[in-house]
Amino acid sequence: MLESTDLMSAQHTGSFLYSVLTAVFGHIDKVRFAMFHGVLRKTGHFVGYGILGLLFFRALHATVSNGLARLWCWSVVLTCVVASLDEWHQSFIPSRTGCFHDVMLDTCGGAALLLVAIATIHIRRSATD
Repeated sequence: MLESTDLMSAQHTGSFLYSVLTAVFGHIDKVRFAMFHGVLRKTGHFVGYGILGLLFFRALHATVSNGLARLWCWSVVLTCVVASLDEWHQSFIPSRTGCFHDVMLDTCGGAALLLVAIATIHIRRSATD
């Protein structure tokens, strides 16, 4: 995963993004930019792992007919496993850190988007009944 490498560390993405934004908008306060950059990176975690959770759910739903609740649980577990492995990998890269709170954020992203997916499935099923 490219996202787990040194290339996508906060240091590298921050300097690139800061130069792009200052070229477009002019001077940007570094403290405000640091907050924006942090929020942007955490939002990326949340959304990225939400999409991964949806992909797990779709794969399981297409191959196993085991009830939506069980498929949701397995999808969340698989998302958590991948998030844990990703953070473990990052702990070996000097410019990265492996953080338990990132695993929790990633897993919550997966769980949240999966809840939206299941709600959508229920709404569509009840609309056709």
